[in-house]
Amino acid sequence: MSATLPALGQILALVVLLAVTVPFLGRLLAHVYTSEPHLAVERASYRLLRVDPEADQHWRTYSMSVLGFSLASILVLFAFGRLQQHLPLSLGFGALPSDGAWNTAVSFVTNTNWQWYSGEAATGHLFQMSGLTVQNFASAAVGMAVAAALARGLARSAQDGRVGNFWVDLVRGTVRVLLPIAIVSALVLIAFGAVQNLADPHAVHTLTGGVQHVTGGPVASQEAIKELGTNGGGFYNANSSHPFENPTPFTNLLEIFLLLVIPFAMAWAFGIIVGDRRQGFAILAVMAILLGISIALLTWAEMAGHGSAPAAAGGALEGKEMRFGTAASALFGAATTGTSTGAVNSMHDSFTAPGGGVAMFNMMLGEVAPGGVGSGLYGMLMLAVVTVFLSGLMVGRTPEYLGKKIGQSEIVLVAFYVLTTPVLVLTGAAVALSADAGLAGLQASGPHGLSEALYAVTSASNNNGSAFAGLTSGTPFWNTLLGLCMLIGRFLPIVFVLALAGRFASRQHLPTSAGTLPTTKPLFVALLTGVALIVVGLTYVPALVLGPIVESLA
Repeated sequence: MSATLPALGQILALVVLLAVTVPFLGRLLAHVYTSEPHLAVERASYRLLRVDPEADQHWRTYSMSVLGFSLASILVLFAFGRLQQHLPLSLGFGALPSDGAWNTAVSFVTNTNWQWYSGEAATGHLFQMSGLTVQNFASAAVGMAVAAALARGLARSAQDGRVGNFWVDLVRGTVRVLLPIAIVSALVLIAFGAVQNLADPHAVHTLTGGVQHVTGGPVASQEAIKELGTNGGGFYNANSSHPFENPTPFTNLLEIFLLLVIPFAMAWAFGIIVGDRRQGFAILAVMAILLGISIALLTWAEMAGHGSAPAAAGGALEGKEMRFGTAASALFGAATTGTSTGAVNSMHDSFTAPGGGVAMFNMMLGEVAPGGVGSGLYGMLMLAVVTVFLSGLMVGRTPEYLGKKIGQSEIVLVAFYVLTTPVLVLTGAAVALSADAGLAGLQASGPHGLSEALYAVTSASNNNGSAFAGLTSGTPFWNTLLGLCMLIGRFLPIVFVLALAGRFASRQHLPTSAGTLPTTKPLFVALLTGVALIVVGLTYVPALVLGPIVESLA
């Protein structure tokens, strides 16, 4: 019981923080993506980019802007990695190998932030600041922009497929939301002990007469946007379990809060943008229910454990940082896999088999509980369309969502969206487990070895970035395979989302009738929760049976 009370206290504190801040941030986000005036710094950015901020883009133009900006970002970041030895503040580190530079560039541009390398042993300060941290902001702003475009598509009527201006959404999301919150968060982290400097590695003489070099750097500034933008890439290999990144239990709770606040606030903003706040409340409720189930199951799995050692220790302590404890590690694990973050404050490979299975299933749901910044909202809205469509079939009426009829074209786009990630995960896992180069990276055999490969492909395809650390992934095979999963798993669904946004924007609003399914009632919340768990989750049951479920039973 003594271990349970702190766990409940942390969860209660987190709920209170979110309850206070989400409404305010939701209103701010809605204003950011709907207001007319441009700030002076924003107008300067538009002139630099040579874009017309008043242009209202067709969904195809919006999509090409997203893809073009992301391709340019990948090329720039790839060049950073390959030319690192020539950069200032490189700390003497050499160039990344071609496959590693490709993987890293794709990883950070897709908001995955998977890392095959140890940050403190492979990347210099300029690469961290001007390469990786910049993409932490940019990739998060892209996800928020796509979600805003879909919300506009649902709110507009007969707009000929026009869903907004990507460049305006990108700049505003960065300048008005991500930068201010990240700056304040970084200052708080510094005040509580996180490192922020540009110093060379510091030589420390140990008690045994040896010398250890301790790497500092611009850690707090990267840590803040790492969590706020649901990115996840750590300055250090130990990620958020490292005391320079996450010094105290307070900063640990702050980082969990940063993971969750924008995804939940995006749902609140959605209700305001479409003109019915209850719609946002319904989406937010489903996100909260799924996250609550995940936290409960993962906390139970890690604190109850199984076997004599966890029973004697009061929980499964392997791979946990004792500054935080088992409960805070489970809470962080549920939050980071429920969002598209990938940051960890404990080693997921050391989770119990049920705990690792819950973390994996969180990602397999498409990370909609509450998901990444932007990607969580548009993922949940796609599932909402599926829910309305299935409900319409059951009662024999033409399905509609927010006054927009859902026809064959719309449901085909949603089907492609829903199927993209499962195809990537299951195909990628099959390739990895069939190839000698893939099997060579596995540390374990049997069910846990399968889980290592399945977790890696799931994390990459869903743009999460966390890993079962037993997998040796820094090889040409794994870098290439996971890079492809990250690239396709990010941008193909975005194209489907924007195409659907354009379809909705072109349609007239239909008046509510007796046959319209109310999408603000508890019944819809229950149906949407069921669709998320059944339609999406059941796809992976055979793979989960062979991995974490068999390991649990053994």
